[in-house]
Amino acid sequence: MGGGDGMGPVKKTAMALGESLYDGSQRKPIGQLIVICGRNQTLRSTLQLIQWKIPVKIWGFERHMEKWMGACDCIITKAGPGTIAEALIRGLPIILNDFIPGQDLSNPILVNALKAFSTIRLRLGGTKQDNVIYETGDHGLQPCIPFVANASNLFGFNEGCLPVSRWDQLNEFFQKTSAQVIFGLNALNGRVLMQDGSLGGPWNHENAKSLIRYTADKGYTIYGWELGNELSGKGIKARIGVAQYAADLISLKQVVDEIYQGNPVKPLVIAPGGNFEAGWYSEFIDMTKGSSSLDVITHHMYILGSGNGTSDGLVEKILNSSVLDKPALVFSCLRDIIRKSGTGATAWVGEAGGAHHGGHHLVTDSFVSSLWYLDQLGMSASYDTKSYCRQSLIGGNYGLLDTTTFRPNPDYYSALLWHQLMGPKVLSTSFIGTKNIRAYSHCARPSKGITLVLLNLDPNTTTHVTVKGSNFEQREEYHLTAGDGNLHSQTMLLNGEPLNVNSDGCIPALTPNKVDGSQPIKLAPLSIVFAHFRYFHAPACL
Repeated sequence: MGGGDGMGPVKKTAMALGESLYDGSQRKPIGQLIVICGRNQTLRSTLQLIQWKIPVKIWGFERHMEKWMGACDCIITKAGPGTIAEALIRGLPIILNDFIPGQDLSNPILVNALKAFSTIRLRLGGTKQDNVIYETGDHGLQPCIPFVANASNLFGFNEGCLPVSRWDQLNEFFQKTSAQVIFGLNALNGRVLMQDGSLGGPWNHENAKSLIRYTADKGYTIYGWELGNELSGKGIKARIGVAQYAADLISLKQVVDEIYQGNPVKPLVIAPGGNFEAGWYSEFIDMTKGSSSLDVITHHMYILGSGNGTSDGLVEKILNSSVLDKPALVFSCLRDIIRKSGTGATAWVGEAGGAHHGGHHLVTDSFVSSLWYLDQLGMSASYDTKSYCRQSLIGGNYGLLDTTTFRPNPDYYSALLWHQLMGPKVLSTSFIGTKNIRAYSHCARPSKGITLVLLNLDPNTTTHVTVKGSNFEQREEYHLTAGDGNLHSQTMLLNGEPLNVNSDGCIPALTPNKVDGSQPIKLAPLSIVFAHFRYFHAPACL
């Protein structure tokens, strides 16, 4: 077994294995155990002190896990994409030890990273959400078995169960960090395979209803319940016809209305969380608007394509203004569909990580990623998209936080600055000059004036930017650049100083430079600037 930090109850699991692999009747071991503790020295020391009945080897950090995997009969681990892929290739049985692996909910960096936003929306969901059973209601009488890898299954895993105890832990964490939670429900429960390859029959919502009722009875606050993940249109692994999906969404709305009856504020009902297809989305909205069942319509975007591409190829896309412009077609089309339909639903990007298939190390978790990410935040808002959910907080090679250390990656600081400086009111903004400069402005948050964000995609040219209508009053500037001038650096510099958490896991303050307002903004090559004009007179911001 392995996983080190974030794997879950390693000691408890190891001791249980130690007992189960010992034949008490014959007083001899029937198996052996190898525990890879990673960099968790405390765990390693604790396990070494235990008097084991079976042969046990305790190891620290290992660079060649494939050798250990080749020597074992079964692996117990957290759900790292590399480990799972290797196990599936080998045909090796794999047991996932914990339901939200890689996330130690008490880690101070994780807690502080969320608290820094004051209020942040967290979406819990993804591919395996549709194959989950909740340990609530009638299912509470059955064993709650975690996901087990199975290459023959539609999603590569057998059905898994979310323990009530873990749900309680998560909600305690959400409350501690003031997170607004969007939870993805198991939309494939009860489906049957149809002749056209889609999954048909109504959604069996009884298990989901039991989770929603349990959640409400416990007083846990959920911001929104989302139905399904990437099941719309052509789907990814599976698909549901639009008429059936709309009917199921209406059923979810009825469940939410029943359980939260009398509550002044009810959770949002959100769907479908898939790749945008204009025809399908238009029909779906039309089929749900009459019942006012749909509050938020979500779609997923990965504008860089697959993370399996080359590093140079992905960077080339990020620095290409034509590539960055393409999502405008999706944003504008969905906006127009919503306006034409008369629905009260709003548009969100429900998932976006730049490059799908887990991102790409030292691209989507490095400084260069902030160039596409901030551009997408600005562009989506300009087309009336109300929220933008980044894939992911932790996990893969596109996490805002490092999967192992929890150390914030550059995109975390970009997201935090956006949250702190850019208010919800979007201003029409244009840049006259090179296409390599991207510009967006909003009414400032929380103070007066406006905030402008500028992105320079040019690797060689410094641009001096003059803002029309600004006066000579002092402004505040936040210049973001890559550590050591390396686009692939996972260190971000703010006004020339590296941003790092301290020994207590505290997020550094994001402090601006105060600049003479009569001078133009100096935008260095491959850099980002947030500029707050406190005294800029914009009627929309009054």
